[in-house]
Formats: sequence, structure tokens, C-alpha cells
Amino acid sequence: MSENTALASEDVLGARSDERRSPLLEVKDLRVHFNTPAGTVKAVDGVNWHVHEGETLAIVGESGSGKSVSAMTILGLVPSPPAVFPSGEVLLKGRSLLDMPENQQRKLRGNDISMIFQDPLTALNPVFKVGDQIAEMVRVHQRIGKHAAFRKAVDLLGEVGIPNPAVRAGQYPHEFSGGMRQRAMIAMALANDPQVLLADEPTTALDVTVQAQIMQLLVDLQERRNTAIVLITHDLGLVASHADRIAVMYAGRIVETGTTDEIFSSPRHAYTHGLLSSLARMDHSRPERLEPIPGQPPNLARVPQGCAFHPRCAFATQECIAEVPQLVPLSPGSGHLHACVHPDQVAIAHDTPRPHAASVDATPSTGGRPVVEVTSLVKHFPIKSGVFIRREVGAVQAVNDISLDIEPGTTLSLVGESGCGKSTAARAILRLHEPTSGTVRVGDRDVTALSQQELRRAREDMQIVFQDPYASLNPRMTVRQILEEKYELLGGTVTDTTIEDLLETVGLSGEYADRYPHEFSGGQRQRVGIARAIALNPKFVVLDEPVSALDVSIQAQILNLLEKLQADFGLTYLFIAHDLSVVRHISDRVAVMYLGQIVEIADRDELFERPQHPYTQALISAVPIPDPVIERERERIVLVGDVPNPANPPSGCRFRTRCWKFAEVLSESQQQACLEQDPELVRHSDVATHKAACHYAAEREVLRG
Repeated sequence: MSENTALASEDVLGARSDERRSPLLEVKDLRVHFNTPAGTVKAVDGVNWHVHEGETLAIVGESGSGKSVSAMTILGLVPSPPAVFPSGEVLLKGRSLLDMPENQQRKLRGNDISMIFQDPLTALNPVFKVGDQIAEMVRVHQRIGKHAAFRKAVDLLGEVGIPNPAVRAGQYPHEFSGGMRQRAMIAMALANDPQVLLADEPTTALDVTVQAQIMQLLVDLQERRNTAIVLITHDLGLVASHADRIAVMYAGRIVETGTTDEIFSSPRHAYTHGLLSSLARMDHSRPERLEPIPGQPPNLARVPQGCAFHPRCAFATQECIAEVPQLVPLSPGSGHLHACVHPDQVAIAHDTPRPHAASVDATPSTGGRPVVEVTSLVKHFPIKSGVFIRREVGAVQAVNDISLDIEPGTTLSLVGESGCGKSTAARAILRLHEPTSGTVRVGDRDVTALSQQELRRAREDMQIVFQDPYASLNPRMTVRQILEEKYELLGGTVTDTTIEDLLETVGLSGEYADRYPHEFSGGQRQRVGIARAIALNPKFVVLDEPVSALDVSIQAQILNLLEKLQADFGLTYLFIAHDLSVVRHISDRVAVMYLGQIVEIADRDELFERPQHPYTQALISAVPIPDPVIERERERIVLVGDVPNPANPPSGCRFRTRCWKFAEVLSESQQQACLEQDPELVRHSDVATHKAACHYAAEREVLRG
């Protein structure tokens, strides 16, 4: 072992003075390799980290960096074969886990160490009731009867904030919302008071309000039980607000580690700097230009020589290729370690302010005729009952009387929680769903009055980019066939270079035209989806969560691409998202939806700096900002419960059942208006373009403390 390696190992395991006590969980030189026909995949390649009692360690990095594999290995959930473990040691309070017999590992799993999996719907058994699954976890590790175990399961569901836990315990996973399933998963993980909790992307795909609830729940439980938490995530905002220390992984190795403040304020590895530079930030009144990391993470069966990051690194030199850099302390005795050949250059780059991009400044109103005009749009889905004679017994009020317009070359964002009607509204505007009532104009056409044949011709002016590009691209067709089909259906002309030129426009090589969708990465597939949408120079494009499933670096690439296409071709966007940091970066105006209605609409900076509706204020406060100093000062407005059933919305103001102002501020006489009257979307300030649907709308600062 080299002198640097030995020094790094000592420092990773506890050079800081406050870490001299023995770690609760300790990982030493862990290597997990998979033998495949393409070669040996080094998923984890010499990882060292530790976590103490009551501490939160965040492991961050792009998809494929080895985060989840290392966590699964700790629990003995990585099968061998195909996995092999060339080296490594995992110690839980000094007990070695990797060489422990399976029956002893089984006793530890769920008892001393437990895990919250990324997707609770697939982790929970769909054919067993939720309460029975939690009770089973209790009975496996404790000498307790069936009825007593079920009672404890009910208590646990109540402890994690699920309403009516006795009723919910008798339901199946599919009857729970996404947030409730994640809470049930947490209840199961905590059933036997584990000492260590591994949380693998615990808030992925959850709304920001539910994410805030889940993370606050973990904080409260940690304080009560002094649990050590290992948080595996790519959400750096979440890390800034909840982690004590951070380990940054790339290509199976830890490339930087330190306290949260050290990593965010003074990164020393080029990859860490790249991740932070890729972030869209909600607290910047004038958004900075995003600087995405170029390229893709490497194939772990063919990791580049030397520093694995050098092919994507702006600071790379020949020295980076010579040998693999080892983790070294930033200064003698420091717990801030990095594995970068050029830490000083990284420090200078990080301290240099990023330039502002004119393309992301909010576009002022031109006063011209909007490209898109939506008036009193309604979309209800009938609920029918009966076996032989189907009668309509109700309706799901997905979209309920919304009006909006989008000016040429601008972006209007629709935001809100899942189930609020954003995607349904967009599809109704495009007539992918037939509107129940209302009118939609795109350019000179009244879309709602077109025949099916006329509507097909109109499609060339209005297009959509879907959230999941893999599901929206035909897996049996090459990219060339997918794009040519678009021209054939809508009457476009294809020349010998049309497809290659189109791919070049969205940042893909024309050589990729004859590949199939599965041969592309997620970001590349999304570029293909964008290419298909802009193929015939549309006037209007709906972007339905186009970056929600992408890593932060790939997300930045796509956002920059969308801005460039808008500037080059004058595109008009309707952008649907739940990530308000992305929304602030790309939008000109923002409309907030709740339970089928627009509750606030304003210019971008006006809405984020001076939100007036209690729901908008709660949404903005729930979004973590990637700055630990700001996060320590911010006040959270945590909403309770889930979005009500749109088939039976509350009377009066639809938000009142979850409204913090209704519950905490208003008197009983003031509450009466919320109970009886549906508030209109009207102006409450001197800004004519800022409207809110609230009886008691008032500005509140929620971005900073």
C-alpha cells in the first residue's frame, strides 16, 4: 500500500478530532465486481467510509457510480455469483458483516441495520396487506404474538404520520399514495429500532411537499432514536439540508469526502465542482448559466486509465492519466479528503462567480397576440357504475375552469403536486384528451373546434415531449425510423441529410440515427424525444417533466438545449414540472395548480420573491436549496396530508383542508369564507400580472430565513 493510500485510509476512518470515537458502521476497502461477457464491471472499487451514532452521512453521485451497490452489499443483498468481492470489510459495532453466515446476517437485517428502498411500490408485496407486512418484520425478530405484532404495526404507521392507521393497516400497497407507501416503508424499516438506517433515494419521484414530510419524519425519528443514517441520493439540495458529512462517488470510487459545509463551500475535486455547477438554484433572482458536466459516466467494465473522470474534466492534464489519484487530506489532520490532481484550480474555478445567461432572463411581455390562449378549460372524467347498465355516478374533476395564455418565444410553467391536473391540462390543450368544455387557440386555429382530420394537420404546430422517453419511443424502431415516421404522418419532406441534421440540432451525432432506443442513455433518449417534437418547426411545445428522471449533470445539458432551441427557433413552451429550482431557471411566467385549478399566476421572479397564496408559499419553502448555510436559517412550511380526491373536492376553497393559514392564523369568522366560497383568481397587489385565488392572500418571504 502506498504512503498516500495508507494516509487516506486513516483519514477516511476518522482523522477529525470529533470522530475519534468508534464508528457505528465502518466500510473498509470495499470492492464489488461483476463478471460479465463484456468484462469485469468494477461497480465498487476500494471504498472507505464510516458513520457514527446519530449522524447522517450522504453518499452522492450520478447514476451508475456505485452508491446503491455498496449499500446493498452491506446488507448481503448482492448475490454471489455474479458478484465477487476481491476485498473489503464491513464492521457494525466491530462485528464483521461480509464473512458472517447467512443465518446470522438474516438476524441483523431489519433488526440492527435496515434499509429504505428507492421504490416502495416494488419493495412492498402487492398481495399482502401493509399492516401484515410490517407485523411480519416485527415477528421475525421479536418473540411476540400475531395480534400484538399487528397492533405494533398500527402504532408504527401512526408514528410515521399515516392518518387512520388502524384502517390503513388493513389496506394493500396500491391503495396508498406514493408518499404514504414511502412512510409505510419507513415504518417497516424502523419496526425493530435499528441502529443504522440505509436510505436509498428515499424521496425520488415524490412531490416536494411529500419530500419535506418524509425528511422531517426521518429527522424526528433520528432525534428520538439516535439512529445513524446513510442517505444515498443525487439531490444535492436534500443533502445540504440534512447531511452532516458527504462522500462523493464516481466510477465506483469515493473522489471527495468531508463535512457538508466543506463540500459545498470549498470542493476540491473537479467532479464535485461539476455537480455543483450543474445545479439550477431557486434562490437566485437572476439565474446563472448552468455548466453541465460534458459526456456520460464511464462504462465500469472499461474505466479510463488514471483518474476515471479525466475524459469529462476541464482541468485534465497528462498527469491525470498517469495513475489513479488517491484520497489525500486537504491539510494535515483534515477530514476533508479529495482524489484530484488539480485541487487548487478547482478551488479557483469554484470561487469565480458564474456568468449570468441572457437566455434565461425572464422575457418581458411584448404585448402581442399570444401563441396559446386557453379559456375556461374543463376536463372531467366520468365515474360509471353498474354491471349491465352503466350509469354515470360522478366525475373526477381533473381540470376545473382554467384560463391562461403564452406569448411567442416565452415559457409558461405549470407547477403543483402530483394529482393537481398539470399533465391532464396539457393533454387537454393538445386534445390528446378531449376537453369537457372551454376553448383552446394555438396560433390562428381554434383547436377545440377542429375535426380529427384538421387536428392531425394542426399537430405540426403543437408538439409534446414526454416525461419518460424510453416509454414514448418505439423499442422496435431505429431513431431514423422514429423520426421519419413523424414526417410521413404530418406531410413533411425528408432528404438524405434531414435526420442527421435534426440529430445534430439536439446535440447528437448523425451516426446515431440507426441505433435503437435501448442503445442510448436516458439523456440521449430525451434528446431524441426533443428532436421528434421540433422536427416540423412547431409553434408550441409541451414539455411534460422532461428532466425529472435525469441526473443533475444530464438535466443541465437538457435545460441548456431547450433554451438554445427556444432562442434559435422562437419556440413557445408550456413546461410542466414539480422541481421549482428548474422552473425558476427556465420560466418566464409560472402558474401554480392545485386540485384542478390555478391558484396563483405571476411573472417568474415576482412569484418566487413575493408569493401570495399559502399553497405557493408551502411549495417554495419545501424545496431544499443547495447551500447548508441558507438551509440552516430557512423556515419550513410542512403541509399535512395528501391532495384530496378530485372526485369529491372540499367545499369552498379546495386548499383549506391542508392550508397552514386556515389552521393557524385565521379566526373562526374568517374561516367561514374559506368553507363556503370558492375564491376567484384576482389581483391582490399593484402588479397587474400577479393573481392569486385566496380570500386572504398576502406576501410571505420563504426563500431565505
